[in-house]
Amino acid sequence: MFDYKLLQAFEAVIREGGFDKAAKSIHLTQSAVSQRVKLLEAHMGQVLLMRTTPPMPTPAGQRILKHFLQVKQLESDVTREMSPGSKENLVSLAIALNEDSLATWFLPCIAPFLSQHSVVLDLRVDDQDQTHQFLGDGQVLGCISSRSEAVQGCKISFLGIMDYRLVATPAFAKKWFPHGLDRERMDKVPAVIFNSRDKLHTTMLSKIFKEDHFHISSHFVPSSEQFAWAIASGFGYGMLPDQQSSEMLDKGTLVNLCPHEHVRVRLYWHRWNISSPMIEALTRCLEKGLSTNNFILDKL
Repeated sequence: MFDYKLLQAFEAVIREGGFDKAAKSIHLTQSAVSQRVKLLEAHMGQVLLMRTTPPMPTPAGQRILKHFLQVKQLESDVTREMSPGSKENLVSLAIALNEDSLATWFLPCIAPFLSQHSVVLDLRVDDQDQTHQFLGDGQVLGCISSRSEAVQGCKISFLGIMDYRLVATPAFAKKWFPHGLDRERMDKVPAVIFNSRDKLHTTMLSKIFKEDHFHISSHFVPSSEQFAWAIASGFGYGMLPDQQSSEMLDKGTLVNLCPHEHVRVRLYWHRWNISSPMIEALTRCLEKGLSTNNFILDKL
């Protein structure tokens, strides 16, 4: 049998990113949290937590963390079924998603779900190619990812497609690409890229020039809103989804540097494979919202 007080302390350390913050979140002393984690590891007979900054679960710790969060979700579902009118505490739903989805379609899409359920969101943001790691590590109940294969022990649904285009201001294009995109000038032209793991830009250049390796001089702007602002302000050229660029392209604020090419990112909803009315309600909201609101995604 698990001692769920020990599991609660372990989960808090992972969620809060440290022992001191974990202690404050569950109203214990730091030494008490540390002692509970050590007792849990002694009970399991193996190390569950890497004492890094921030602390990270070991593979065994990931399994324990996932079990604890799933049990919490199932307990919450049972409470709601048994006492539908109760004034229970708000339930926290941990979800991982990419920055562009958060900045464009995600919150409007799930607004109906939030209005009907007593929940708060704990959103973890990373690149769409990386968000499934949160799910695999047991830190979230679901994620929006470009990965088309289901994570072990999880269900998957296709949500839609985000199209990205290579854009810049007219003044930037005239200055740096007076005769169109030039392969020889790519390393001399300032680009705007989300972060070092963002591959959309090089993927687009590979499609255009039929090559795989590029040296790019770039601004790293890890914020979707500020990323679009940097391009619209003429800092550099870069990849924007249609949800952010279409209006500016229509107005002439931006120009499409390569109208015949774009990059399509297929998005999938991965979630735990457990019988949870709450998770299924969230899934239905995502699927329904994306199919009925044409301002969100292409369902191709």
